[in-house]
Amino acid sequence: MLILTSPTLEGKEIKECHGLVTGDALLGANLYKDMFSGVRDVVGGRTSKYEEELKHARNIALKSMEEKAGDKGANAIIGTFVTYHNLGGTMGNTIMVTVYGTAVTYME
Repeated sequence: MLILTSPTLEGKEIKECHGLVTGDALLGANLYKDMFSGVRDVVGGRTSKYEEELKHARNIALKSMEEKAGDKGANAIIGTFVTYHNLGGTMGNTIMVTVYGTAVTYME
């Protein structure tokens, strides 16, 4: 399935619009990762563990969105956005990754 950030499929005719599809994933950061990340931030460098976890959460959200689009009969998702939210408070140090776009069927 094509997943694009553009609002159209260049050179393709959209046959049907199926509407909004979304996907979410929660990423809970634990205390040890937080402490290690803080040390890395002080001495410099990238916090690769967080980057890996964010990538994993984003992939889960994308897969969820793709499955919902497929259930609607779509073969592409256009206008895709990826957002990240820090859910502090009672959720602790949790990050939510949300993806959304418009499910469409295009002529192949």
